[in-house]
Amino acid sequence: MFRPCIDLRNGKVVQIVGGTLDDAGTSTLTRFQSEHPPSWFAKLYQKDGLTGGHVIALGPGNESAARDALGAWPGGLQYGGGVNLDNASAWLEAGASQVIVTSWVFRDGLLDRQRLADLVQRVGKERLVLDLSCRKRDGRYWVVTDRWQRFTSLEVDEAVCHDLAKSCSEFLIHAVDVEGLCQGIDLELVESLSRWCPIPATYAGGAKSIDDLKTVERVGSGRIHLTIGSALDIFGGSGVRYADCVEFNRSTATTSTISTSP
Repeated sequence: MFRPCIDLRNGKVVQIVGGTLDDAGTSTLTRFQSEHPPSWFAKLYQKDGLTGGHVIALGPGNESAARDALGAWPGGLQYGGGVNLDNASAWLEAGASQVIVTSWVFRDGLLDRQRLADLVQRVGKERLVLDLSCRKRDGRYWVVTDRWQRFTSLEVDEAVCHDLAKSCSEFLIHAVDVEGLCQGIDLELVESLSRWCPIPATYAGGAKSIDDLKTVERVGSGRIHLTIGSALDIFGGSGVRYADCVEFNRSTATTSTISTSP
């Protein structure tokens, strides 16, 4: 299924090349910046029944914009960006359906299991999404944190996915090396996730056509969802029509209902 997104940088809805993101902004490559406020996109997704989407704050200066999006559709969007033990509950109260966390549960490149346990205790497993966004190195995928610039010691593989699935309800996984490039999805990673993930996962990175959405649906057996960003026409792209994604979800849901009916 297609999952929508609202990426925020400096209070604006943007699409960036993921591997270039930095706090200073000196090397960040921005492909698109919208004239619409975040709430415009949230209301659009609500109108079209696109559940499971997310709002991501790419660095500081986005709190007001994030609250604008979440307030426009309370309970309709996940939120990620600087989430920690102290503010997770506040983001849920602001309207997030779930909070997404990565960097805070890592320290010095290592997964801090006590921090993860404390967060689960605070908000509950069902309201927590773990971001396992990764980059490829030496033929393997490694979780990256701190604006996707720092490699951790955690390899994304079957054992890790099964282990961490005990502490969250979903995974969000950006293929950082292809994020924002519109050159095609990392099919190897998608195929691996379909085998590894015992819970739903949303893949993001590189999608350039509606065929990528069909491929992820087929390969992922309906459990791996796809976020499309830079290629989407509502984000200035030319490869994918937003209306086609909405129709794909509707037709897929209808087919699924028919196939499971007695």
